[in-house]
Amino acid sequence: MKGLRASDYEFVLPEGRIAQSPVERRDASRLMVVHRDTGAIEHRRFADLASLIPSGDALVLNTTRVFRARLLGTRDSGASAEIFLLRHHGDGRWEAMVHPGGKLKPGRTVHIAPGFDVIVEDVTERRTRLVRLVVKGDEMKMIEAHGHVPLPPYIARADAGADVERYQTVYARQSGSVAAPTAGLHFTPELLAALDANGVERAEVLLHVGAGTFKPVEVEHLAEHVMHEEWYRVTPDTAAQLNAVRELGGKVWCVGTTSLRTLESVVDDRGVFHAFDGETKIFIHPPYHLRSADRLVTNFHLPRSTLLMLVSAMAGYDLAMEAYRVAIAEGYRFYSYGDAMVII
Repeated sequence: MKGLRASDYEFVLPEGRIAQSPVERRDASRLMVVHRDTGAIEHRRFADLASLIPSGDALVLNTTRVFRARLLGTRDSGASAEIFLLRHHGDGRWEAMVHPGGKLKPGRTVHIAPGFDVIVEDVTERRTRLVRLVVKGDEMKMIEAHGHVPLPPYIARADAGADVERYQTVYARQSGSVAAPTAGLHFTPELLAALDANGVERAEVLLHVGAGTFKPVEVEHLAEHVMHEEWYRVTPDTAAQLNAVRELGGKVWCVGTTSLRTLESVVDDRGVFHAFDGETKIFIHPPYHLRSADRLVTNFHLPRSTLLMLVSAMAGYDLAMEAYRVAIAEGYRFYSYGDAMVII
């Protein structure tokens, strides 16, 4: 069966197709519409999504907010160093990636700004660091004041002022992600208002996106891959709302792989949603049978990524890879600031 090996998800993408900046208006990006029943592929604009979702269906949004996780500073020697915050452990302690790794051993200090130091305390089993932030004042305010937008590694430029707004969804609220749920970047307040006016339900979930989202699958057999964990929450109100939509015959449209992974972590074998919060390591790939989502809005993802594998579970492997071939041939823009597809 195709789609069971990481090498099945390799493709060659011309470097110029990797979007380095967003389009001027969020919903002016292109939208590929992939029809699972016929295999047909349409080319639209993202604003057209308002005409594709029927009244009574539910649009599921991940309301996580990206924080300025990338801290640039200097070591005691004056040489530069980077601390990339990953997970908050409380009491000023964080798990972080560091650079240069060979120099930042336990006991070393990185000076970020006056009144803001980072002390390396330990090395984890996965070779990240446990660090302690020493700040004068509110910790998160200092991070937001002196940190940088954590743009993905394939965006080959430093973060700019515009990224503060554009690498964030317009509905982001709860801070905690080090990467944006990028399918949501295309929505504007006007598009959301149009969907509301059309009678589309809007349901909210929360999953804080980790840096592991960009990590390619390094093993060949997908069953051997260990998924990174991410914290999520589905409230009782959201679970009840989605169950009511399903009972009335409505469809569930997930905006992004993070929303889908969240829902798939709380749905039972009967398709009933339950409230829950905790960590998920769910890995969705063919031949996984999805129970939570009927439709998926998503961007175009990296080769060998768990995100592309999830898309293939939704669309079917052959159709998903054909959609990617068409996207490359038709000049779609790829990755975080790129264009989108909707699988219906």
